[in-house]
Amino acid sequence: MQPSSKSLTALILTLLAAGLLVLSLAGYTQPAESLVLRPLAGVQSWVALRFAALRDLLTSPRDVATLRARNAELEAQLASLQQQVIALQEQVAEAEVLSALLDYARSRPASRYLAADVIGEDASPFLRSVWIGTGSDAGIARGMPVVTERGLVGRVVEVHATVSRVQLITDPQSAVNVLLQDSRADGVLAAQPNGEIRIDLISQEAQVSNDELVLTSGLGGGYPADIPVGRVVSVRRRDFEVFQEAVIQPAVDFEQMQLVLVITSFPTAPESIVAP
Repeated sequence: MQPSSKSLTALILTLLAAGLLVLSLAGYTQPAESLVLRPLAGVQSWVALRFAALRDLLTSPRDVATLRARNAELEAQLASLQQQVIALQEQVAEAEVLSALLDYARSRPASRYLAADVIGEDASPFLRSVWIGTGSDAGIARGMPVVTERGLVGRVVEVHATVSRVQLITDPQSAVNVLLQDSRADGVLAAQPNGEIRIDLISQEAQVSNDELVLTSGLGGGYPADIPVGRVVSVRRRDFEVFQEAVIQPAVDFEQMQLVLVITSFPTAPESIVAP
């Protein structure tokens, strides 16, 4: 091509570009631009969606693995927090029991006490007793009464260096001298083989009523006086019998005992007789 022809072509293209620019600025090319750009925009959108899907497909295995690892980490943290909550709840419950036992001991300052954990129950069907984690090394001796903040549990009947066995008042071999608070009648608490806890030897003249509070009398020297034992739930009185009987509900929930107080010394009643 001749140099003059190249120059002419360049000039024409320059004038054409300038003309298109002027027309574009004036807005005359907008319909044509829309006609051309609409298909291009559709193609671009289709390509972008496919690219995003391909990217998600390629990166999803790594994301799933990361999420699984994070989920396992969070589950481990949750399990640890749950264990901490349980431990704190147990500490709060134990602190509440200790506080109640302390209040009980403070209300009876004449006696001395030693706290002990309940560590087990006797497996024999003929014995109703529990084991405590305190023994002769701590000063525990046979015959010492055992209480909770609610009332009488029983007394120590077997002692080793670090553990002791406590016979419950629900044991048929147990006997406790008691006093009915309202009627002021004396009696002897004795559990029956069927699980019933009965007060025998109540005078026929006594006006015993349901829900009457039963306390230790202190007679016999086996237990301090005025320890709650339970409440009367029924009275059995027959005119032809010498004594009447009363059935009681124990003050202590023997299934829920965790901590107890062993009464290591206490003042005895002056009129003490032989313990039952």
